[in-house]
Amino acid sequence: MVFDRPRPQTPMSTVTERAFLITIDTEGDAAWDRPRVTETRNARFLPRFQALCEKYGFKPTYLTNHEMALDPAMQELGRDIIRRDTGEIGMHLHAWNSPPLQPLTADDLTHQPFLIEYPTEVLRAKVQHMTGLLEQTFQTKMLSHRAGRWSFDSRYARTLVELGYAVDCSVTPTVSWAGTPGDPAQHGGTDYSAFPDGPYYMDLDDISRPGRSPLLELPMTIRPGWRRGLGWLPRGLGGLPVLGPKLRVSRWLRSRRGNRDELLQLVRDVHEEGAPYLEYMLHSSEFMPGGSPNFPAEADIERLYDELEQLFAVISRDFQGCTLADYAARVRAGRYRARGSLLR
Repeated sequence: MVFDRPRPQTPMSTVTERAFLITIDTEGDAAWDRPRVTETRNARFLPRFQALCEKYGFKPTYLTNHEMALDPAMQELGRDIIRRDTGEIGMHLHAWNSPPLQPLTADDLTHQPFLIEYPTEVLRAKVQHMTGLLEQTFQTKMLSHRAGRWSFDSRYARTLVELGYAVDCSVTPTVSWAGTPGDPAQHGGTDYSAFPDGPYYMDLDDISRPGRSPLLELPMTIRPGWRRGLGWLPRGLGGLPVLGPKLRVSRWLRSRRGNRDELLQLVRDVHEEGAPYLEYMLHSSEFMPGGSPNFPAEADIERLYDELEQLFAVISRDFQGCTLADYAARVRAGRYRARGSLLR
């Protein structure tokens, strides 16, 4: 492999196109419940979402894990969007149930260990198997990836590069997963607190900084913010709830029940700062009633779609839909900016 000199980068002020990236973690039902048997009924609810995206000219990337790659409904949807060029299939990996299976804890289905907690040879074997399964199933090269449970490291990044991936979207700027347990004997997930919030080519020795590799990182659209905490007056003063001090929070471009106004404000803020893209995410199971804690009933799903209609209508005024792989290709063509330099 030969590294060329860094390619001249387009100043942000001259970038006239802005992208809207829709990333769906496409995985089994109700992973929050840590099921003993994973079902994939949510695949049958995805065509409605795909139709909504196409209505606005958006092209989602379905980051697909093992059980969903085996689901006939997901296979049908994926092959159709590839044939019509209306979306992308990428890779997503849940280490605890993705072959080759090698127990890491006393109960992997309960602990859901991070892939980065496994020995390197196991990590590589799982990524190779998952990549091969997706490429054989959907008859297309895997170019895009997001780590399961958001945790990533240099070994993982190098493995993706070796297998020809072009783009990763695992970074969650301002958010640390170090306090989120996987294997109880280890130290939690990745701390992204100091990572960039814009596109960059990863340094494979230090994934928190731009460097000289062909792996483009597209961090999630997350910005810091403040929210009032809730406190309570003493009983002698009535015991009533009162607004407490401001708390620092991370604002995600991710739907939850009734957060439309927060999302619209985040879109406005990111637009005003001149960022080249918005990156939205949701889990595939969140489009199914009862598939997640966020949307437990059919009424919640209908409200989700109402709010997505409003959100997508606003975003479509200033942002163009594209897949993760499309975005990486446009960076190479000089249409978008990224920090660092790429392997040519």
